[in-house]
Amino acid sequence: MGLPRLICAFLLYACCCCRRAAGVPGEAEQPAPELVEVEVGSTALLKCSLFQSQGNLSHVDWFSVHKEKRVLIFRVRQGQGQSEPGEYQHRLSLQDRGATLALTQVTPHDERIFLCQGKRPRSQEHRIQLRVYKAPEEPNIQANALGIPVNSKEPSEVATCVGRNGYPIPQVIWYKNGRPLKEEKNRVHIQSSQTVESSGLYTLQSILKAQLVKEDKDAQFYCELNYRLPSGNHMKESREVTVPVFYPTEKVWLEVEPVGMLKEGDRVEIRCLADGNPPPHFSISKQNPSTREAEEETTVDNGVLVLEPARKEHSGLYECQGLDLDTMISLPSEAQELLVNYVSDIRVSPADPERQEGSSLTLTCEAESSQALEFQWLREETGQVLERGSVLQLHNLKREAGGGYRCVASVPRIPGLNRTQLVNVAIFGPPWMAFKERKVWVKENTVLNLSCEASGHPRPTISWNVNSTASEQDQDPQRVLSTLNVLVTPELLKTGVECTASNDLGKNTSVLFLELVNLTTLTPDSNTTTGLSTSTASPHTRANSTSTERKLPEPESQGVVIVAVIVCILVLAVLGAVLYYLYKKGKLPCGRSGKQEITLPPSRKSELVVEVKSDKLPEEMGLLQGSSGDKRAPGDQGEKYIDLRH
Repeated sequence: MGLPRLICAFLLYACCCCRRAAGVPGEAEQPAPELVEVEVGSTALLKCSLFQSQGNLSHVDWFSVHKEKRVLIFRVRQGQGQSEPGEYQHRLSLQDRGATLALTQVTPHDERIFLCQGKRPRSQEHRIQLRVYKAPEEPNIQANALGIPVNSKEPSEVATCVGRNGYPIPQVIWYKNGRPLKEEKNRVHIQSSQTVESSGLYTLQSILKAQLVKEDKDAQFYCELNYRLPSGNHMKESREVTVPVFYPTEKVWLEVEPVGMLKEGDRVEIRCLADGNPPPHFSISKQNPSTREAEEETTVDNGVLVLEPARKEHSGLYECQGLDLDTMISLPSEAQELLVNYVSDIRVSPADPERQEGSSLTLTCEAESSQALEFQWLREETGQVLERGSVLQLHNLKREAGGGYRCVASVPRIPGLNRTQLVNVAIFGPPWMAFKERKVWVKENTVLNLSCEASGHPRPTISWNVNSTASEQDQDPQRVLSTLNVLVTPELLKTGVECTASNDLGKNTSVLFLELVNLTTLTPDSNTTTGLSTSTASPHTRANSTSTERKLPEPESQGVVIVAVIVCILVLAVLGAVLYYLYKKGKLPCGRSGKQEITLPPSRKSELVVEVKSDKLPEEMGLLQGSSGDKRAPGDQGEKYIDLRH
């Protein structure tokens, strides 16, 4: 058996030696091909080095070698090139005077060896390895939206990363919170697959599987694609994603909003919280202060109890129960006390005080509250603070002291927490009228709305001397307002309108005078226009003594006086100007020897006469004689008198 083997080995060795001695092409060691790197879609320049060593070759053939099979793709004859039919027929051209073959629109299918072969003066070839690259698209990552339970015994799918249209296949690296993940038995597993597209590009899909813990509920996962281009190594990162992590509840607690001291009227939320995911089913209960037993409250949402508005009855101990639907275990929270601060049952004594003029009154305010209270007293009509404290003392009461007093009970520590109580103090006395007399400008045959106001205690009633419909309205317990609609007639213009207020202690009257509006005279001011104006003065200071109020001048007489004053001022101004002019011209005889004493008859002593000097001739002076026809003396021809009456 050993001899045949020895013979076969000898024959094989001899055959190989003969082939090498004969110089069989392709069997000798080939040098490493030249490397050319390009990106998909660009142009590859394949330079034949034979032109450098042998000069200008007149006969060169280009081949593509794929799976050790040579295919002629281009011929060069005497510097002229011609493509062979096939996949490269329209993408090849010569450059650099025939020394370089340009391949356009490079695709991943072009990654192979290209060979140039020269046959003259001797056969020789040059091999070129073409490498093609394409950057993948931005990686797309999708997290597991269903979530991962922490009690899973095997790694669960966390996320999937896809990188499309890259060449060659990129490398994927997974990260958690910025740290790379590596394969770890029963903890981390990365499963990758590739798909070749019709274009020759690759689509990479990588699935990360891991066993997560509770602390991974906020972990950030992302993938990174590493790839190479002719310019060097590059990488692209996906966005960060989080994955729902499910873990059982270990603790339940209560939270109250708003934080701080609560008061009646606030909107209060009592919220149940737990550290499990998904959260358990919550229920909220409140301890009954009488039985000390927990009573479940109705919630608007799972674990949310809304108190709006909050009342003092809502104060008490609250507790939350969390039921884990997976384990069916119920966990209680710690009981939390809720305090709704309040001010209630505010009251004033006496409740309906009545006093005589000159007497005294003590008002006491009381209230209940969960906090220390502060009291103050305000005058209702003015808002003036009268006293700080629960007791208000009023001495030597006058009619003006009647009316409203308000007690304010507040909690200084809690802004906005207060209650008020109004009490009306009644002072016995006959009615007081808002006015004694009033003039109203009207138009005949129009309907007027007249009003009359009175106050007093006991409450007065108001009557009118005109037969028409009247209505009363209480302004406060001691003050009443009566309104009357009446037609303006000539009889009413003569008599006017009276309103009378009366109670058990007396009566009082107000008179309204009606005056027609005269369009030829000055228009009355806004306070005396047609209709009754509401008085704004205090009724306690007007129209309630035995003497009547001082009447204001009527608008028509006031206009006459104003016109007379203006006319007098204008006359005096003109007279002064004339006198000053004559004096400057030297025509006044004041202080001159030729001046005559001015004498007038008794009937003309009130007339105003002005002396004027003149150099006119005697025959011209006749024109200056007075209208009375008096002649002047012959010796006074140099002077004249002008009667300014006309």
